[in-house]
Amino acid sequence: MAPIGKSLHRAGVSPDLVTGFGVVMAASCGAAIALGQFPLAVLLLALTGLPDALDGAVAKAAGKAGPRGSFLDSVSDRLSDGLLFAGAGWFLADSDNPRMAMLPFGLYIAASLVSYQRAKAESLGFDAKGGLMERAERFIALGFGLLFSGLFIATLWVMFALTTATVVFRFVKVWRQASGKVVQPRRLRSRSARRRSARPVADIRQRAKSRAEARRRPRP
Repeated sequence: MAPIGKSLHRAGVSPDLVTGFGVVMAASCGAAIALGQFPLAVLLLALTGLPDALDGAVAKAAGKAGPRGSFLDSVSDRLSDGLLFAGAGWFLADSDNPRMAMLPFGLYIAASLVSYQRAKAESLGFDAKGGLMERAERFIALGFGLLFSGLFIATLWVMFALTTATVVFRFVKVWRQASGKVVQPRRLRSRSARRRSARPVADIRQRAKSRAEARRRPRP
């Protein structure tokens, strides 16, 4: 993606614009899924995933890669996922079994846990990478379900099962790492102990002050 990122940078395209375009495409894809326009949704889904792969390349080409862009990218990814699953839920709510609308809702919860576990683990110094169904795999699986509309619900069930397995895998992985690292709490001294430790210092200062005053007094 580096050559494409350099070309977009030379054309005056900013990484934030690329990220925003991906969110707009996700909203459009969610609307297409909600309306049952699955062939159009496949195209829009591809346009949703492409900016996600390009914004980092454009940021590096522009020399703007940093925490701000990373934060924006993470937030836009969660928003895009929510828009896609909301469209799927809307579509299933209008089906013969409206309760199936809870399936995309549960899938979004599991997908959010996958992302949150990694972010929280890395903030604590642990590794939570890996699993059977990360974001790229979800895009591919969702595209398959949209392309073969007769397998759409079955695909969502498979995505839910594999995403849940990824949640369990990451939880166990981080739990084992965290179990071997015990943080010793700092012992808080009592107020009386702090006072006792402060007394010798005060006594020394008082004796030094007294000696200094004695030296300044005139001798008889």
